[in-house]
Amino acid sequence: MVQNVVLLTASYVFYALASIKIVPIILLMTLFFYFMGIEIDKWNNKGDEDKAGRITTFTIIVGLLPLFYFKYFNFFFDSFVDLFNLMGLHFHHSVLEIILPLGLSFYTFRLISYAVEINQCSINAEKNILIFATYVAYFPSLIAGPIDRPNDFIPQLHKNRLPNYDNFVEGLKRFIWGWFMKICVADRMTAFITSVIMDVDNGTTMFLAALMGPFRTYCDFAGYSHMAIGVSRMLGIVSAENFNHPFFAQNISDYWRRWHMSLTQWVTDYVYTPLNFKFRKKGKWGMIIAIYVNLFVISFWHKASWGYVLFGLYHATLFVPIILRNIQARDLDLKWVKGWLLHPKNVLKAAGVYLLVTIGGVLAHADRLGEIVTTFKSWFAPWGMPRVQDGFNFKVFTLCGLVVVVKDYFDELGAKNNLLKSNRPICVVLGLIVFAILIFLFRGDAPQEFIYKQF
Repeated sequence: MVQNVVLLTASYVFYALASIKIVPIILLMTLFFYFMGIEIDKWNNKGDEDKAGRITTFTIIVGLLPLFYFKYFNFFFDSFVDLFNLMGLHFHHSVLEIILPLGLSFYTFRLISYAVEINQCSINAEKNILIFATYVAYFPSLIAGPIDRPNDFIPQLHKNRLPNYDNFVEGLKRFIWGWFMKICVADRMTAFITSVIMDVDNGTTMFLAALMGPFRTYCDFAGYSHMAIGVSRMLGIVSAENFNHPFFAQNISDYWRRWHMSLTQWVTDYVYTPLNFKFRKKGKWGMIIAIYVNLFVISFWHKASWGYVLFGLYHATLFVPIILRNIQARDLDLKWVKGWLLHPKNVLKAAGVYLLVTIGGVLAHADRLGEIVTTFKSWFAPWGMPRVQDGFNFKVFTLCGLVVVVKDYFDELGAKNNLLKSNRPICVVLGLIVFAILIFLFRGDAPQEFIYKQF
């Protein structure tokens, strides 16, 4: 009881420090879903599944209204204005200055999963308002997830979470590793990328910056996830995993099984699977329709822009040959030479996937079609020595990046080599090296905002 009071208080203080204006939004949404959840559960228990389903639909629609207003209103308004202008119906308008409340996209999806799981009779409605409010506002995963599901998270809040040495040590290691990924790798890559973003006359620099994009996003986002999971573990709570070494993926389907897993699984369960069932008579083409909708939801959840719409269509199109050829996950197992060396074919496939993801990143981060064309054209500008900003230490950055790659490589080898969980001497030594580099590099640096904070 006291633990949850402390957690809930800390979460709302966290929100208030970001902006006191956003506190009423999460409070009202929490109360609405709390009472609607009880109502859905009541009609399920009475055997009236149709009414429970209608209430669930109503709950989801109302729950999406704040997200639509704060995140998508200006996008749709501007799009309609542009359409009318093309039709010759010109009129002046001003864009509303709407600021997206911190964490809205994440806790909205938490709330929707709560309503759906009650409707599916996977869980019962939570009667304890304190526990439910803590689940919704849980601060460690506020900015960038993971998107914890009620089935796994809420039962933990009912338990008395006693201090545990193993949990604290593992959580601390996860937090330090995430801090390293964010400060030592992602922030340095951000400094480089932003300094060369308009250097369109140097093909080498622009292509290098584009190649850095996916790895920068990974280190930033996975770094936050590690820190959030680490804090949760120190508090005695197990949060959902969010990444599983995505750049070892063997095709784009494998990549999405490894990238932002809590979101991918959420959309798969609540969008792709129902659609795939609905279109089952269409066979593989039904799966393709479902995957296009699935990737559209994932991309549009990230950001309301035509760049992200293209990003979703692009990734969905990459799924088409995989579905038509019926490639299964079991066909993508990594092969190791002499038990420790990744097979060259796997290396080439992983490199190919990384390049595809890089192209997708260019689409996602463009606000206009012209920006996409300019970026791709810049890759074919005269190549030469890459130009970097003064003070950017490429050797130190390369060392830090290699630490991340080596750590993920060891993790892929098997659980006994997991550098965050193993107590083997090599793991302990590497951990100390990472921590020493972190302290050395952190001094005097201005940290960058988390990329996923904007989503």
